[in-house]
Amino acid sequence: MCGRFNLTASEDELKTHFRLTQLSGLESSYNIPPGQQILSIIQPDGEACQAVWLYWGLVPFWSKNPKISHSLFNARAESVAEKPSFRTAFRQRRCLIPATGFYEWQTTDSGKQAYHICRRDHGLFAFAGLWDCNDASGQALYTCTVITTEATALMAPIHQRMPVIIPKENYERWLDKHASPEQLKVLLANPAYQDMMAVPISDRVNNPVHNDRQCLL
Repeated sequence: MCGRFNLTASEDELKTHFRLTQLSGLESSYNIPPGQQILSIIQPDGEACQAVWLYWGLVPFWSKNPKISHSLFNARAESVAEKPSFRTAFRQRRCLIPATGFYEWQTTDSGKQAYHICRRDHGLFAFAGLWDCNDASGQALYTCTVITTEATALMAPIHQRMPVIIPKENYERWLDKHASPEQLKVLLANPAYQDMMAVPISDRVNNPVHNDRQCLL
């Protein structure tokens, strides 16, 4: 599961990392929950990467119920290619979701301990994501989901699931509209988890209303 993350990189850092030509209106976000608009990277066929804003929580193009997004903010890597909610987006509408860290909670005898998981150099990375467009209401609604997988040795003591992190050298392959399901499954099976660390933090991050640097302490 991935239900909270942060993105504190500058616009210049994001432009360089994802080879973007345009990006504006970005502010540091220390505590991003599902339901918010989040920065995502897509690559229209034959074009350069583009930064777009998508609501976190997928509403499939065929759904008549926008509240379905409440249960579709994550997609399991093991079933994403077959599950009706995700299979079309998996084939045709993949995205990268920039992040500088994410949060998980470890259940202990005394309650829940929050952890911040990030790169050791505190640098940018990207979750594997899917996006979709639903116009059941007569107005286009653009949404996305984060793909998750089984926890690594680092994460396993904290939580059984974690987001799939796409290696930078595989960004183009993940976004390639013509990639085969077999090629995509290989990417999901080989995420970039080297050089990650998990740091215990205070319970301030528990409340998504809190969106400041204190969430990292």
